[in-house]
Amino acid sequence: MYKLYGQVKSRAMRPLWLLEELEASFEWITTAPRSPEAFAVSALGKVPVLVTPEGPVFDSVAQMTLLADRAGRFTHPAGSYARGVQDGLTNSINEMLDAVLWDYAKHSFILPEAQRVAAVKDSLRWQWDRNAAAIADLLGDGPYLTGADPVIPDFLLSHCCGWAAGLRFDLPDGLRAHMTLMRSRPAFRRAVAHD
Repeated sequence: MYKLYGQVKSRAMRPLWLLEELEASFEWITTAPRSPEAFAVSALGKVPVLVTPEGPVFDSVAQMTLLADRAGRFTHPAGSYARGVQDGLTNSINEMLDAVLWDYAKHSFILPEAQRVAAVKDSLRWQWDRNAAAIADLLGDGPYLTGADPVIPDFLLSHCCGWAAGLRFDLPDGLRAHMTLMRSRPAFRRAVAHD
């Protein structure tokens, strides 16, 4: 059985949502970053941490990839062209959207106040607008990033869009429609209920 450590309103939502999609057996442990519980399973003290029978896995995207690969769902086969496209989308969303949101959060409330640079936030909003438009173009005819069924980058994109909406960032129509479609899934509602 898996154990997942984290908070719903964090990147832990990503593997939590996928565990619910897979209807996997798991234990959810609500804990904050740098808490004693987080340090007990990770020297980094970061969340999420997915504890597998073999040991802990760090990073939400690595956790989703492991879960999807093991289940053979929400992913394309390793080594296939479709998997290369999928992984490229995952990495692009991480670089172009998640990284911008994380920098914005750091300069809003995560860094010590003396280390925050409020002026950088306008630049980050500009980056978001440019990058979100580019990712929206990749949706094409959809409804999902690689066709008729969602894969890992769809969950990642939806999570980033929800995060952005919470920060009052603008969402292109295509990304808003994608997020709404993804969030209509019963597993999303089950994951949110862990809060």
